[in-house]
Amino acid sequence: MRNSANYTSAAIPAKNGGGVSYDGRSVTINGQHRILFSGSIHYPRSTPQMWPSLISKAKEGGLDVIQTYVFWNLHEPRQGQFDFSGRADIVRFIKEIHAQGLYVTLRIGPFIESEWTYGGLPFWLHDVPGIVFRSDNQPFKWAAAMAVRLQTGVPWLMCKQDDAPDPVINTCNGYRCGQTFKGPNSPNKPSVWTENWTSFLQVYGNETKKRSAQDIAFHVALFIAKNGSYVNYYMYHGGTNFGRTAAAFVTTSYYDEAPIDEYGLIRQPKWGHLKELHATIKSCSQTLLTAVQQTFSLGQHQKAYVFQGKSKECTAFLVNRNRTHAARVKFQNTSYILPRWSVSILPDCKSVAFNTAKLRVQRNTRSMILSQKLNSTDKWKEYKETIPEFDNTSIRADTLLDHLNMTKDTSDYLWYTFRSSLNTSNARSMLNVHSHGHVLYAYVNGVHQGNNTILHLPSVSIQDSGRLNKLQHLLFQSVNI
Repeated sequence: MRNSANYTSAAIPAKNGGGVSYDGRSVTINGQHRILFSGSIHYPRSTPQMWPSLISKAKEGGLDVIQTYVFWNLHEPRQGQFDFSGRADIVRFIKEIHAQGLYVTLRIGPFIESEWTYGGLPFWLHDVPGIVFRSDNQPFKWAAAMAVRLQTGVPWLMCKQDDAPDPVINTCNGYRCGQTFKGPNSPNKPSVWTENWTSFLQVYGNETKKRSAQDIAFHVALFIAKNGSYVNYYMYHGGTNFGRTAAAFVTTSYYDEAPIDEYGLIRQPKWGHLKELHATIKSCSQTLLTAVQQTFSLGQHQKAYVFQGKSKECTAFLVNRNRTHAARVKFQNTSYILPRWSVSILPDCKSVAFNTAKLRVQRNTRSMILSQKLNSTDKWKEYKETIPEFDNTSIRADTLLDHLNMTKDTSDYLWYTFRSSLNTSNARSMLNVHSHGHVLYAYVNGVHQGNNTILHLPSVSIQDSGRLNKLQHLLFQSVNI
């Protein structure tokens, strides 16, 4: 997720083996133009037992496509040692999508971001001679060559890459691509929204960022009104970051505010409101895909996007961009009241079938029920982190070292020790440590003195003005998150 990197994707047909291509209007399947709604569901962020239900709920919600990354460091944690079992069984996941009659957009990376540890890159790449990450580096050139050799016959997408060369389709990521996307860089490419963020990633210590069903629907409707033809919700189901898979400071729960929550439960009104939106747009998709679009001003903040076909079929999107006030407008000799910040969809250019600001779905709540009390020692398991023998280590340095190169990803913890005697009459001394590490803990003479964290900042500093004049043993613990 996010716009900090470029990703390469391939849209592949998991349904009926149909041929997939595109032109300037939309993706085509078996020669037929399609408006496609997609949702991101990452197979390792849920259990195989959950996959059938998640895919079924996505289909019921009006989706045509399931989008997922391929997680390289999950499948090849050690060079040459591969794992496609359990939550890593991507083949089983795709077969389940096929069985339920949906398509797949496969985001193969190799760098995926996705708030996943190392962005999906396996740690052993550190030891590849001449490697430079996230660059046009020689060791990575095999990826482009492989893509060409595969001759998959399906479109390739480049997210957040405005100058993506032909035949790769440049696309948009973000909250408001209906407003911000400048469009494809060629008249022969369709408008594609690869990441419509349904909420946002959660990091420890920060408030949960929520996004309303109405706001999501507004921007989807606006994107379709502007000739958009493919929208993917990131995430449609976020799931769980199991084990050590989460990126720095990202919580175990991932995109719990998505239309399907972390536990696979439908979240209303988000799921139902979007389902109604999808059904409305699909009811007039033939007109949208074949008719000519025209725009008309209806007021200072109001506009009509009209699709008029040769056989007089007509579909209209009436947009009110005023965030505070509703508006009364006249369209084709009929008056309409447009709620504030909304899009009204008229499949026949007469009757409003859907308005993005009006919820017709009952809101639900999620209740947690205590299933087990962890009130006895036999219900707990203890995992001990090995603390090294400091006196026997062969590593000596006069500065803090690169955490990952030292631990080789076998531990999130790296310990430093320093011994000294301070002969000073100062009642208070200052301990100041500068590091680019995620978390630092400091102990003096076995007593915890302080700790600090770094989150999108250039450095972390631990300062202590305590009585350090009797410093004998200074111990640091560096934590990689």
